[in-house]
Amino acid sequence: MPLYDYRCETCGKPFQVKHGFNEAASACPTCASAAVHRIITAAPTVARGMATVAGDSRRASKEQLQDKWAEETPKLRKKLVDKLGEDVVNRNAPTLNHSFE
Repeated sequence: MPLYDYRCETCGKPFQVKHGFNEAASACPTCASAAVHRIITAAPTVARGMATVAGDSRRASKEQLQDKWAEETPKLRKKLVDKLGEDVVNRNAPTLNHSFE
């Protein structure tokens, strides 16, 4: 199950809770208030299908993710060209034509 970050609106304390995607948030463990809201604190570990091992994979910086994208894009382009052909890749994925070296 995923780990979610929340902040209590009553006491202001942040806390984490593991629960399913469709489950409701838990009450605050400090004051038991049900008035909590979810906060987003980290970048996703998968960025458009690319597993990110930049940083610690959970709290990668923008620069680390950009470096990872620059590293993975030529590999992805080569796989697509091998599978679909140069013309199809140039026509349908023009952003993969940039040089990342």
